[in-house]
Amino acid sequence: MADILNWIDNKMGWAYMWVYTINFIFFIFILFSKYGRIRFGGPDAKPQYSSFEWGSMVFATAIDASILMLSMTDPLSYLQDPPYGAKPFSEQAYNLAHMLGQFNWGPMAWLMFSAPTVAVGYVIYNKHRRIQSISEVLTVLDGDQMWKKTMRQIVNLLIVFGIMGGVGADVGLEIPVVSNVLSRLTGISDNMMLKMELFFVLFVIFTFAVMRGLNGGIDKLSHAHIWTAILFLVIVLLAGPTVYILNSETNSIGLLIQKFIPMSMSTVPNGHPGFTQRETIFYWGWWLSYTPFMGLFIAKISRGRTIRQLLIGMLTYGAIGCMSFYAIFGGYSLWLQKTGTINLVHILNTQGQAAVISTVIASLPFKIIILALYCISCFIFLATTISSSAFVLSSFTSTKLKPGVEPSKVNKMTWVVIFIIFSFSLVLVGGFQTVQTFCTIAGFPIMFVAILVIMSVFKMITHDKSIMYPPRRRFIRRHTKKSATVERRRSISKLISPKNIDK
Repeated sequence: MADILNWIDNKMGWAYMWVYTINFIFFIFILFSKYGRIRFGGPDAKPQYSSFEWGSMVFATAIDASILMLSMTDPLSYLQDPPYGAKPFSEQAYNLAHMLGQFNWGPMAWLMFSAPTVAVGYVIYNKHRRIQSISEVLTVLDGDQMWKKTMRQIVNLLIVFGIMGGVGADVGLEIPVVSNVLSRLTGISDNMMLKMELFFVLFVIFTFAVMRGLNGGIDKLSHAHIWTAILFLVIVLLAGPTVYILNSETNSIGLLIQKFIPMSMSTVPNGHPGFTQRETIFYWGWWLSYTPFMGLFIAKISRGRTIRQLLIGMLTYGAIGCMSFYAIFGGYSLWLQKTGTINLVHILNTQGQAAVISTVIASLPFKIIILALYCISCFIFLATTISSSAFVLSSFTSTKLKPGVEPSKVNKMTWVVIFIIFSFSLVLVGGFQTVQTFCTIAGFPIMFVAILVIMSVFKMITHDKSIMYPPRRRFIRRHTKKSATVERRRSISKLISPKNIDK
């Protein structure tokens, strides 16, 4: 696995960069073009969920507990090995460390979910076709030729493998951290028995959410997810160095705009990939492993929304939500390091990420309450992500389902058990490097699926002559005003006509 990861980092970095860049440019064009006005379900379709409910499920499904950890530890890693020739621990290194994580979790990453979501939503609600997997929306592979059927089956296999890697890595990352925090909170020994007990608790939560289904289970977890996240962010912002965090974020937005294009196309052709580029490739692989699952799930809850509303929602609820974690948690970690309050870099290098998290949280006021809130947040985040994943994969691996029928409970529970066993195996192996390696490898084949999906979206929305584009609102107001003016003039003309003047 390590050899495969080195090959991907050194030989295929350019492919990741091009796929993400092409996808970003394509959907920014869609956002501002007439195609952005296409509504899932037709011009008269109404959204099933309010904007906040919809945004909560979008945000909660994609954002798992790993962001609570990585937003605190990533900046410390960037600080030791900054890009662009900056000296470690210099002023420039601190500025870059605060910004780099926001790039990896920002607009470029979130728009990667757009292609499968638009493809699935358009086929389901506008073409009125029942689908259960991404391969069924690949119009570039339509046909009964043997090679196309084979390609569709290969796509299905790669997607299952990718989702397994992404979701399994989430739990593999977070259980050791939660175990460490709980040990610090309760005094219980941080050993494998505690981790097994945490897996059992997760299994119970997953079972409840999956059995209740999309409405009444996953949606309620999503609401709890986003409110817990907001509460946690507000506490750290107000209890921590508020002015420093706000100044750092203002500076980071400027840096992100300035270096967005260089970071999007960085391949290091005349040297060896540094830590920053390897991290970007890791995240690009991780996000890719989530794209099929996110496309199927978001499309199911997006009936009645336009493509433009979908893209704006991803850039606001999604990208800005993730960047807020890095802005606040990352800013607080860097402040602790910069002021010499705690040497977090030393703890990271000697004790690992879990020790950093518990140390950072313990530095806040009311540390017992904050540690407890952190554990609750992690469980809610993990439960939302894995319950949604099990829901999607059970649909994906079912025989043809009738309209309105969910996959069988046996199928859904099978995937919950598989996720638990697979995640536990990653925890047994141990180490962030192992999880990172598996994520990157799992996401690599999905890159080729993503290209096919982008091509299919372009083919569908540009060649479908049945699309009805609702008129622009500005035109409607102008047209209405003009019509009213003409009608008044006609009324006046009738009143002052010779026939009516005597009356």
